[in-house]
Amino acid sequence: MTIKLVAAGAAEEAIETFVGDLVNDKVASRVAVKDFTLWGKDAESESSIRLGWVTSAIDSEPLVAEIEAVRDSYRSKGITRFVLCGMGGSSLAPEVITANAGVELVVLDSTSPDQVRAAIETDIAKTAVIVSSKSGSTVETDSQKRAFEAAFDAASIDKRERIVIVTDPGSPMEVAAKADGYRVFNADPTVGGRYSALTAFGLVPSGLAGANIRQLLQDAKAASHQLFEDSAANPALQLGAALARTINGEFFRDKVGVISAGALVGFGDWVEQLVAESTGKLGKGVLPVVLGGNAHEIGAVTPDLLVVRVVNDATSASGDEVQVSGNLGEQFMLWEFATVVASRLLGINPFDQPDVESAKIAARGMLENRAALAAADFEDDGIEVRSAQLDLNGVYDVPTALAKLLAELAEDGYLSIHAYLDRNSAASALELRDLLAKRSNRPTTFGWAPRFLHSTGQYHKGGPRQGVYLQLVAQSQNDLAVPGRNFTFGELIASQAAGDASVLAALGRPVLTLTVGDVEQGLAIIKASI
Repeated sequence: MTIKLVAAGAAEEAIETFVGDLVNDKVASRVAVKDFTLWGKDAESESSIRLGWVTSAIDSEPLVAEIEAVRDSYRSKGITRFVLCGMGGSSLAPEVITANAGVELVVLDSTSPDQVRAAIETDIAKTAVIVSSKSGSTVETDSQKRAFEAAFDAASIDKRERIVIVTDPGSPMEVAAKADGYRVFNADPTVGGRYSALTAFGLVPSGLAGANIRQLLQDAKAASHQLFEDSAANPALQLGAALARTINGEFFRDKVGVISAGALVGFGDWVEQLVAESTGKLGKGVLPVVLGGNAHEIGAVTPDLLVVRVVNDATSASGDEVQVSGNLGEQFMLWEFATVVASRLLGINPFDQPDVESAKIAARGMLENRAALAAADFEDDGIEVRSAQLDLNGVYDVPTALAKLLAELAEDGYLSIHAYLDRNSAASALELRDLLAKRSNRPTTFGWAPRFLHSTGQYHKGGPRQGVYLQLVAQSQNDLAVPGRNFTFGELIASQAAGDASVLAALGRPVLTLTVGDVEQGLAIIKASI
């Protein structure tokens, strides 16, 4: 398959306006040879060590045989269930790869006690675990690893045979894992987490679960020839121009609605992290909004939103939209390439994430001082209501509190829902996205927490100050200790919610936190309030 892209309206105008300059500047061929000067002097120290993704499809080929050998060894022993412990870039690509390959991979990208418990208590005798962390110091991943180690020990299973580590060379996790006798796959240290789909982070979990990673790499490698050409027909240059420079009247289209339903399952979630974390900084950025085929934003008059449809065969586009087609390997390469092109046009460094650490620091502070968790402003029908940078004076019910939050939305603003819930048992929380998009008539994002902190969290702090934020938090009814630590998973996730709220509020952004006891009942009340 060859990548195809068609555009209409303002998107087509942006392509016609800016692609010529990209071709004249030889941007495509310069990316192909890893020219780290493309994003300006200030970015060079980072970009000079973050361009390994350009050749990942080739560089990762030697990994395939080793991954397949481990997979076959597990199969011969009846080990057929694979759990991935990872956050952000370490989990999103494998989730998309396995979903589209039709193979099962349990993705544990949460600190929800219920979600962690379900992962460690299901078929432990048939389970192998992939623990993925680029830095090797991610608190969520370390906590998940400890929980599985304890579960394997309790079941008298040799954890060294069941746990596989994926990390950068020299990381704290690699050092500890080798000392403990675990199998370690090293990832390419010159590839940032959100660009790591075609490295060990994407390939090890997907390959062990049974996806055809050989074909994935072949498809991506084939796409490189098309994307490295300095041509006006280059789809990466076209998509990058549309993402960064689509203008309609007085509105700068700094939001992109990504629709992939019917073509690539879950692909929008991967795009969301890539684009938001790469572009959301210095008060600039492109906000990805993952949309279903019938989302309110599609038919609404939303001058600052560009719609990009990932389809099976891009033949025509209508209105102000882009349609693009290609298989998964091709799409990985296309969007990574287009994102760095868009970043060049925006004048930002696509490879750093200067604001991600702020929420982590705040969460650690909350963990160290549990008493710092704020008392509720009020309680309504079993839901505790807290606010930051939001005046709830005289408000005593959830519907009015929600109305107050939505009233803070500017004409260029967005609403972001952060669900600190078990995404398996509380999947219906996703329905809130469509309900609130219709109620607010503004682009609305939904992020399962705390995984979004490792992706779109960068945009919320570093991008344009346009967002208003709704946190959904569950009280821990059946908490779970983190082995070897002085905190529980329930305390960790509560601290992460409170920490992120404090950082957003410090930036002057309004945050409404709704904490529910009975999750199902609480969600029903919130939906009725909307």
